[in-house]
Amino acid sequence: MPTVAENIVSQLYAQGVRRVWGVPGDSLNGLTDALREDGRIEWMLTRHEESAAFAAAAEAEITGEVAVCVGSCGPGNLHLINGLYDANRSRVPVLAIAAHIPTEEIGSTYFQETHPVEVFRDCSVYAEQLTAPSQLPRMLDIALREAVEKRGVSVLVVSGDVALAEAERTEPVPIPRTAPRILPSVDELDRAVELLGGSSKVTILAGAGCAGAHDEVVALADRLAAPVVHTLRSKEHLEHDNPFDVGLTGLLGFASGYRAMLEADVLLMLGTDFPYQQFYPQDATVIQVDLRGANIGRRTRVDLPIVGTVRDTAAALLERVPRQKRRKHLEDSLKHYRRTREKLDELATPSRRKEPIHPQYLARLVDQVAADDAVFTADVGSPVVWASRYLTMNGRRRLIGSFNHGSMANALMHALGVQAVDRSRQVVSLSGDGGLAMMLGELLTAVQKNLPVKVVVLNNASLNFVELEMKAAGFVTFGTGLDNPDFAAVAQAMGIKGVRVERSADLEAGLREAFAHDGPALVDVVTDRQEMSMPPAVKLEQAKGFALFAIRTVMSGRGDELLDLARTNWRQLF
Repeated sequence: MPTVAENIVSQLYAQGVRRVWGVPGDSLNGLTDALREDGRIEWMLTRHEESAAFAAAAEAEITGEVAVCVGSCGPGNLHLINGLYDANRSRVPVLAIAAHIPTEEIGSTYFQETHPVEVFRDCSVYAEQLTAPSQLPRMLDIALREAVEKRGVSVLVVSGDVALAEAERTEPVPIPRTAPRILPSVDELDRAVELLGGSSKVTILAGAGCAGAHDEVVALADRLAAPVVHTLRSKEHLEHDNPFDVGLTGLLGFASGYRAMLEADVLLMLGTDFPYQQFYPQDATVIQVDLRGANIGRRTRVDLPIVGTVRDTAAALLERVPRQKRRKHLEDSLKHYRRTREKLDELATPSRRKEPIHPQYLARLVDQVAADDAVFTADVGSPVVWASRYLTMNGRRRLIGSFNHGSMANALMHALGVQAVDRSRQVVSLSGDGGLAMMLGELLTAVQKNLPVKVVVLNNASLNFVELEMKAAGFVTFGTGLDNPDFAAVAQAMGIKGVRVERSADLEAGLREAFAHDGPALVDVVTDRQEMSMPPAVKLEQAKGFALFAIRTVMSGRGDELLDLARTNWRQLF
């Protein structure tokens, strides 16, 4: 008779799972041995369970299917938490199997005892404990179905002794993904047509819910003469082949997207829960379309809430809304976007002589050198700023990051998960020096599992984005400096091709050499610490904060830092 663990493995394989990410431990022995015996699912050993969860999240993001990570009892599965929060907030289907202490010891403050169902409740759509073999396969089936249908994290807690217990053999049944069409009522569509048709200044704010709706959204923008502002998560879905795109808004965006929203009479929000309230227009009429009604009205006042899938709702509106003949708002927004884009491109230039490399120039060259179907991952902080502004999406490229959860060090861990799905596809991790150092051991995972990721390190010897936040708030930068090694030399010692670049003149050749390498490669790029990523609008509080920072910096005897700051950023002011 098979064990509970063997039945779990059979059911996972039937669901299409081909990899399990994690770190082994004694409470996981039943499961890992079942994986060994079965042989059809690859065991993806990471150096840290957090990496296992992030890798599974990225795998689920790139495939749209359930990905699996595991952790041993107590500290082992606790390490999964950060990656599971990321997966759940990104709305990707992940199953986490959290091993538990022996059943008879639960409640006795046993070695490594925690309460995993309670611990994981906040970062999951389903968290339950399997306490008896008779609960299989129903509980696993429910966990998988919850992850698939709710597009989130399911956590199944299993004590080691339960995993090793005998269970009736079950015939696994895969859970198909559904693709429902959800349309608003006729009255709601008619009201939307009335509001949209009565305005010549409509702006569309498009989010990740527009995935799979590119053509419908672009056609609707044309019909309404509406500029399209995309969020970071919708960049890969709507930036390409879109003559109405005017860029991003928000902290990572730039002026044209901010302006197009600010000057709108009607804001049409499509599949977005864009979180920054200060970037919404104050006086516009707002229509919000979302599959999840609970999201509507969370960020700004909404005049017309519509529950529906974006693709189907946009198609229904196209059948009803008249073509807008007055197109000045669109034309002005596109003109402003072209000027803004030109200014951004002017900043992506080589540095002079031996000066540190401008990160804009690095991002632009990565964009040019990378494959047409590359998958990019970007660390939270300055790497994601430059990725959002300079990486070009074309319908085949992907961009993955911790865009909702905002976790440090995500890029390399996400890259591992993507690369494991297809080792022939180019995967480029834009890693901050702080992020890479935090999870440096995962470079060894890339070597051991033969994952040919290309890691580009923005080495500015600082927690750069944190420094910018300090400056904007009026604080003297403190505690953010990093004494970094030569990351290329470290990579070489790990069995990874390492390239170090200190001058702009050597950058393109260094990137091409690393990207052409048959195996994992790392490019350590010395970038300018003082380069500032300016938001699309500088608030009075930020201006005051920066002035206060300047005064405090001079008073603390670090006036030379201000000179370096001005020398680096003067070109952004003209």
